[in-house]
Amino acid sequence: MERMTIKAYAVKHKLSMFNVMKMVKSGKVKSEVTEEKGREITYIVCDEESESGIEEQIIPIENKEEVQILETLRILTQEVQVLRKEVEALKQKI
Repeated sequence: MERMTIKAYAVKHKLSMFNVMKMVKSGKVKSEVTEEKGREITYIVCDEESESGIEEQIIPIENKEEVQILETLRILTQEVQVLRKEVEALKQKI
């Protein structure tokens, strides 16, 4: 088992430190707190089992762009439907 700091873990998995802290607080990753030089430092305990589980949860950057595109497409489709209804209502008034 290997120990690494939150920052090192975030860099290794291309995550923000905030997301790693959320994972620690929710218990998704194993961690331990030690006191060094009067400061509490949180270390993440890495092993093969936890690493494979985390890899499945992380969405690669390429997929994030695709997810954003699909979400934008969904929103635009809804807006087009609303606008078409408004146009039909205006046509009927004329």
